[in-house]
Amino acid sequence: MTFKEFCDKQFDADLAIAGGGIVGATLAAALKGSGLRVVIIEAQRPAQAKARQRAYALSVLSGRIFEQIGVWGQMLPQIAKFRRISLSDADYPQIVHFQPEELATEALGYVGEHSVVLGQLQGFLAGAENIEWLCPGQLVEVEENGWGMNLTVALGEERRKLRTRLLVGADGARSHLRSWAGIKTKGWKYWQSCVTFTIRHDQPNNETAYERFGYSGPMGILPLPGNRCQVVWTAPHGEAKALQELDSGEFLARFKERTAGVFGNVELVGDRFLFPVQLMQCDRYIQNRLALIGDAAHCCHPVGGQGLNLGIRDAAALAEVLRQAQTQGEDIGSIAVLKRYEQWRRRENWVILGFTDFLDRMFSTAWWPVVTVRRWGILMLKHIRPLKLFALQLMTGLKGRAPQLVQSR
Repeated sequence: MTFKEFCDKQFDADLAIAGGGIVGATLAAALKGSGLRVVIIEAQRPAQAKARQRAYALSVLSGRIFEQIGVWGQMLPQIAKFRRISLSDADYPQIVHFQPEELATEALGYVGEHSVVLGQLQGFLAGAENIEWLCPGQLVEVEENGWGMNLTVALGEERRKLRTRLLVGADGARSHLRSWAGIKTKGWKYWQSCVTFTIRHDQPNNETAYERFGYSGPMGILPLPGNRCQVVWTAPHGEAKALQELDSGEFLARFKERTAGVFGNVELVGDRFLFPVQLMQCDRYIQNRLALIGDAAHCCHPVGGQGLNLGIRDAAALAEVLRQAQTQGEDIGSIAVLKRYEQWRRRENWVILGFTDFLDRMFSTAWWPVVTVRRWGILMLKHIRPLKLFALQLMTGLKGRAPQLVQSR
């Protein structure tokens, strides 16, 4: 009996993914047709899961990952691309502009609404022979038995028992699986919260992403289809709460003042949402039969729009490691295999966590020595091409090891 035949008889699935959000669905999509039997356990129904009012920056590398998976062709017509990044600091007149020609790419990034990105992944996975959805399903019991994981999934009043070789936690920053495994984290909560909202404006050009730093926190502005923009406005907790509670007229007046009126006439589209921000990194991403990806493993400050992109890279990297292990007849849930994923991603994630933390701290103060240093930094970034290229590659995901899914480009 081969190892595969043994596994087919002993286990109901090769891996179970706890969490069917964008990161969990990306992992499943990257394993479509791999021969690995995948079960996705998601607490919400598909329509409910994709109904979240949020949009995300998608890096050049994330776009390439989705392209190699096979879902990009359907996703791209429904999302926005930005061909320019504008970086500025409060009232300082020097502005750094990044252009696609500097990377020899057609765009510097993309912006996708949650409903579009997750909806296309759900559609891509529909009918896949090796993918099974358990939703709405709740993982209520986990038991590691050496060779695999014994799971109990609540499907309404029904309880389903499931044996899997590997369990993947893609269940977010408050990961129950991380808590169950006793995996500790390092990090801190920031003194800031973010107000997120969508505007519609009347400017004809909507292909620029803005990172506008201020004395109390950064503001990211990302273009969306329909002459809309997703805005993430970071401020100290009290100030952010006050901004959320302002009447819409006063709030838009504050927004216009902060953005120097570059968007012309603006209107709010939908509600304003408030969330605190934190930096978090797990002490480890794996243990026997368990791997963590996305926000379950790490969280960073939203400056630069890196958070979801790290999770997408986690999913692609883990998929590559599992595919190779499967091809070589290895046990995909073993520490030896999972260690390859952890060593790859944990180190690279530290770089981005440190980078976003540095940016937020440097550009969230009015203390003149720091202001002087950061403005010298902007001048250097503007005029020293290798430094500018390094920063651009870091922001677009092109610095570091790319998954096999995209190395053929």
